[in-house]
Amino acid sequence: MLAMPSGTPACPDTGRRHRLAAQLADMIPGAATIRVSLTDPTQAWPHPHAIVKDEAGETMQLDRTTTRVAARWILRVWPHADWTRPHTFDLADATLTGSDLAAARRGR
Repeated sequence: MLAMPSGTPACPDTGRRHRLAAQLADMIPGAATIRVSLTDPTQAWPHPHAIVKDEAGETMQLDRTTTRVAARWILRVWPHADWTRPHTFDLADATLTGSDLAAARRGR
């Protein structure tokens, strides 16, 4: 993105996380939350991994490409998050929280 002489973006991107939530909701109908980590259980080295859950908290079965794309998009929106631990992206309010914090908030 181009920057003005002051160093601020020429077109501030304030709704990026909300656009991401809308795109992911379109890409994965019925999804409520996406848990993202760099610990794919099928890989020996760090890989983007996502677990998608619906409103009832049930895990949705998706193909590997869809879950990897969702994880990568979320990682790119929050590059400075501590990705050594999993995070959960809530599509309803477009917020990212530590997975253990999200589970505690929902009473699980």
